[in-house]
Amino acid sequence: MTAANGDRPLRADARRNRDLVLASAMRLLSDASGGSGGGGSPTLDAIAKDAGVGIGTLYRHFPTREALVEAVYRNELTAVCDAAPALLDELAPVDATRAWMDRYIDFMIAKQGMAEALRTVIASGGNPYAHSRDLLGSAIRLLLDAGAADGAFRRDVDADDVLVSISGVALVAGEPSMREQAGRLLDLLLDGLRYKP
Repeated sequence: MTAANGDRPLRADARRNRDLVLASAMRLLSDASGGSGGGGSPTLDAIAKDAGVGIGTLYRHFPTREALVEAVYRNELTAVCDAAPALLDELAPVDATRAWMDRYIDFMIAKQGMAEALRTVIASGGNPYAHSRDLLGSAIRLLLDAGAADGAFRRDVDADDVLVSISGVALVAGEPSMREQAGRLLDLLLDGLRYKP
């Protein structure tokens, strides 16, 4: 991990503080109440306080609110994508794929909670979604290839089709109260990956 200026690696304490800010920002930005008790988006002061760091520490890592929001989104995206090989190390490809689908749904739900903050980033000229589709497609392709190699999945499935399908599940059943239905829809999708024409 490098410093915001990219010149040198972060010290362990600085990296820890950055991670604390990202975790707090993710939690508060995704929360419908905004973490401020009165609705709306949380202030940077509220995020710093929740993270247990000073506001100066937050600004050293993220000079603007938009920089923080974009970093939160990219950090969560990276975590979801990095989960694919880790899950394959622990589970059979079918189980790893199903577990990854759940993680992706959680990511999409959190992203919906951050929608207003992400729109602000885009309005300011940022593009938090650059490379998202490629990164997610690569993670799904890894899972599909592992499943095809062990005979569990059909070999003619396009990773982008799976990404669009899971995203559709998140859009129509992405509320916490609909989690059971989302699970059933993901199970149907998984069955489609196993179907051999």
